[in-house]
Amino acid sequence: MEQGLPERYEVIMTGLGGGGILTSGLLLASAAVNRYRYVSWFPSYAISKRGGLVECTVIYSEEEIASPLISQAAAVIVAEATQFEDFERRIRPGGVMLVESAGLQAQPRRADIRIVKVPAIETAIRLNGTSQGANLVLLGAFAEVTQTIPAELIRAELEKSFAGKEKVLENNLRAFEGGRSLIRKS
Repeated sequence: MEQGLPERYEVIMTGLGGGGILTSGLLLASAAVNRYRYVSWFPSYAISKRGGLVECTVIYSEEEIASPLISQAAAVIVAEATQFEDFERRIRPGGVMLVESAGLQAQPRRADIRIVKVPAIETAIRLNGTSQGANLVLLGAFAEVTQTIPAELIRAELEKSFAGKEKVLENNLRAFEGGRSLIRKS
């Protein structure tokens, strides 16, 4: 493990089914395998049709991971702004929340966390003409904010996962880099 990286890092990701949040979690976990000894990806979703709430937990660590179930994480990615209040309490003090800014009306109640509002849907539409890929805008923003997993490793996983689907890969890479760019410009 490189110096400066945390010994353990937990991420909770949430969004609506079909929005790619589970894919983002799997991409992050797959990239983390290249940096950490132990990695866990734990998806969770309600038994409902497309559009129901989904969540996944990604943990990467130098020590064994006793359980993928956690009540709080160092980072939370919220792709559905209406879930802001429910997930704000699931961030450890000193942690960070990246939240889709479209439709966000709730105000932060905590001063001990960092909240990064990301116009992921708007960015995906601007870059690719569709909201598909907003999950990757958020993942790119996460990579840039936390720097716990190098963006190059996540890009490599995107290239592996979407090999043979050139247009999809091109759009996904553009969305991921768009998320990174939003943070660099802020």
